[in-house]
Amino acid sequence: MSVPVPALADRATASADRLRAADRVLLASHIDADGLTSAAIASAALARAGIPVETVFKKQLDADEIASIAARDEETVLFTDFGSGQLDVISEHVAAGDFEAVVADHHQPADPAECHPDAVHDTDGYADFDYHCNPLLVGINGASELSGAGAAYVLARALEPDDGDNRDLAALAVVGAVGDMQAVGGELVGANSGIVEEGVAADVLTEGTDLSLYGKQTRPLPKLLEYATEVPIPGISNDQAGATRFLEKLGLDLKRQGEWRTWADLTDDERQTVASALVQRAVKRGVPAEKIESLVGTTYTLTAEPTGTELRDASEFSTLLNATARYERADVGLAVCLGDRKAPLEQARKLLANHRRNLSQGLDLVKERGITHAEHVQYFDAGDAIRETIVGIVAGMALGTDGVDADKPIIAFADADGETKVSARATGPLVGRGVDLSVVMGEAARSVGGDGGGHDIAAGATVPAGEEDAFIAAADDIVADQLG
Repeated sequence: MSVPVPALADRATASADRLRAADRVLLASHIDADGLTSAAIASAALARAGIPVETVFKKQLDADEIASIAARDEETVLFTDFGSGQLDVISEHVAAGDFEAVVADHHQPADPAECHPDAVHDTDGYADFDYHCNPLLVGINGASELSGAGAAYVLARALEPDDGDNRDLAALAVVGAVGDMQAVGGELVGANSGIVEEGVAADVLTEGTDLSLYGKQTRPLPKLLEYATEVPIPGISNDQAGATRFLEKLGLDLKRQGEWRTWADLTDDERQTVASALVQRAVKRGVPAEKIESLVGTTYTLTAEPTGTELRDASEFSTLLNATARYERADVGLAVCLGDRKAPLEQARKLLANHRRNLSQGLDLVKERGITHAEHVQYFDAGDAIRETIVGIVAGMALGTDGVDADKPIIAFADADGETKVSARATGPLVGRGVDLSVVMGEAARSVGGDGGGHDIAAGATVPAGEEDAFIAAADDIVADQLG
């Protein structure tokens, strides 16, 4: 059997052997696209291995949630897309005999000093125990080289029966990585690229070069260009009439039976015509060269899915999944991942339409209220006007828009059951200069009685209500130190 990530092979094998010894497994996972695909990959692999599995989803994994899992009296619990940062609490329950834990995650592991002594091993200063599959433990970047779904996929490959092959699950691992913003310069790199190769070999993926605009499978052509704000082109972006005029002047058959075609409907020659004209317009209107270069990028297509659907494109698929679990319908997203194309898919599409409305309204709210600038960070407080499960997505969308400085991390606050949810986003160049939002969120939150973590480019926290100003002050100081 080939190994998608050789450095994690021993850990994956040990974890798989422990799961095979279980009579049944409780699978707990996070609620974003990466968490949903992680859960789908793991549950499919367990089912194929003949291991009964029940899946639960959590918005966040804290001591209370872990205690609620322990109260279920399950012998074996598999945590996917979270768990590493909570090894201090998990290891206490393991030591107490509440359950045996297996963790497939890519987030920063807890400090060994905080964990039960029996659970700590010498792993470069990270907390660990016997069944822990995390790229950071073997020197692989968990923010850009392997997602939670990727860690689950490595475990799934180790769980394969002798007569089975789980490489078809690579497609979901790619969806999870893309949804977790791991496409560096538009392309999956590092350990993720090995998973892409396995998906291509299994005929469930194709990797290609195309316009790097969101919505190529489903958006009518004018909408595709109008909403292409990743690379703003004057006279086209945010301009419905302008986008329509631009297309109508190309002399192509851009409608069928009176309806606009999508990018997926076009022939290769037609796509080349549109792309060339788009680049020429961008040059003529003074769009910077590096922005124009980013118009074209690597695309990941799920070949088993019908052309013209959200499921065909990894980016659109991940957005569809975010629209389910972030609205308390993780069961719908999981069913879609596992292949149900009937009622769950229709429900997911309805949730997606609602999700898009909420994101648009959230972005309008940010533009209306404006951003407050500290010296090294910028922030806004959405209160209860934006759901705490999507405020981080809105913050990421706002980066680089008018009034929002792309050279500062953006921090967003939202009300969350009597506490305050904090979400932070940065850009790749900021991370390259030393910004690590996982550290910022963790240290700033703990300084005001909360907790947090995540990745260098995207992280979150929960803090007591009323501590927002103190949190910003601490975060600003930490970012200042990181930038030197």
